[in-house]
Amino acid sequence: MNPADPAIPTPAHAPAPAHVIDPAGGCPHALNARLRAGGSVSEVVLPGGVPGAVVLGHEALREFLGHPDVAKDARHFPALHDGTIAPDWPLRVFANAQGMHTADAADHRRLRSLVGNAFTARQVERLRPRIEELTAGLLDDLAGAAAEAPGGVADLRTHFALPLPMSVICELLGVDPEHRGRLHHLSNTVIIATDTTPAEAMAAVRELVELMGTIAAARRARPGEDLTSALIAAREGDGDRLSEAELIGTMRLMLVAGHETTLNLISNAVRALCTHRDQLELVREGRATWSDVVDETLRFDGPVSWFPFRYPTRDLTVDGTLIPRGTPVLAGYTAAGRDEAFHGPDADRFDVTRPTAARHLSFGHGAHYCVGAPLARLEATIALERLFTRFPDLDLAVPEPELPHQRSFIGNSVEALPVRLDRS
Repeated sequence: MNPADPAIPTPAHAPAPAHVIDPAGGCPHALNARLRAGGSVSEVVLPGGVPGAVVLGHEALREFLGHPDVAKDARHFPALHDGTIAPDWPLRVFANAQGMHTADAADHRRLRSLVGNAFTARQVERLRPRIEELTAGLLDDLAGAAAEAPGGVADLRTHFALPLPMSVICELLGVDPEHRGRLHHLSNTVIIATDTTPAEAMAAVRELVELMGTIAAARRARPGEDLTSALIAAREGDGDRLSEAELIGTMRLMLVAGHETTLNLISNAVRALCTHRDQLELVREGRATWSDVVDETLRFDGPVSWFPFRYPTRDLTVDGTLIPRGTPVLAGYTAAGRDEAFHGPDADRFDVTRPTAARHLSFGHGAHYCVGAPLARLEATIALERLFTRFPDLDLAVPEPELPHQRSFIGNSVEALPVRLDRS
């Protein structure tokens, strides 16, 4: 029979094929818009051919992040354990990590309580003088690098946006300065650069865990007034409070989340302000604040795009779409940030006066809301205010579309940010 014979019923709308994630990532916004047009939840194929899903709409993501039947513990991901997924699957680093970001219920509360006091708004505010001191010194370094470079061009990520949060989190953790460069390289390889080979990813994971162990050993030998020493004291004072794997996992989480995301936040804010000078003028005129800039950047071009993983503990329907139990689900933070249904028809526009900006989901929602959010906000607001006060004519040295985007579907920023401190 002819396949076109009208006697054969055919569906009016065939389901869209699952989106195959490109490990090299790139700017996510066009892809987000295309997928979001098909609904708030999209099926995806993760690197390695693993089926999954991504939640893209603001309200759907907010519901999903706070849902009582959604877990972070990978024991709820059967394919990870039954031989379906290869042992060298690169994204195992997210699923197998031990720490508060992969724990649920009582375990999560126990682990979060060990670090939460270091990141309260009051404790973070005490860091302001040190952050301001570091910022001033790094602005001197940025000026020096520009003065010595051909054409006065300096990479703002290298000389400012990276060393500021890296210095702050390393001082909090008690990490000696000689380790900081290698830590950034390894964390970028393990967490951000999703186009690495399985062998490269596993080698970086092993080295990162070993380096975390070296740092912990140094703090055991010479305890100080730092977070690592406090975590070690909690572990050794009460053996069931913190296992060795949880200690290393918590240190790794604090280190990576404490600098990679803020590096991207500062970089993305500078890009947005340089390409939207009218919005920068609103801040200078006092019609918006630097805190408004941070919130709108987190909404408009958040530092994390699609973050793994959460797992429904039962078949779950989100905004009309069924997500089967045990599916590895990505949180589509950049997609939710430009959801027109929530942020309005101009959600693709950078607007520091946007009423809904502060309701972004880039720090998460619910029990796993980012514990370091107050610190990231403080670092970014100080960095941006001091940067544009000292260098009011700072501008991009190349057209924004030509900036090399991070090769990642998790991180969302550029690999380099060449700027001139004087627009002339």
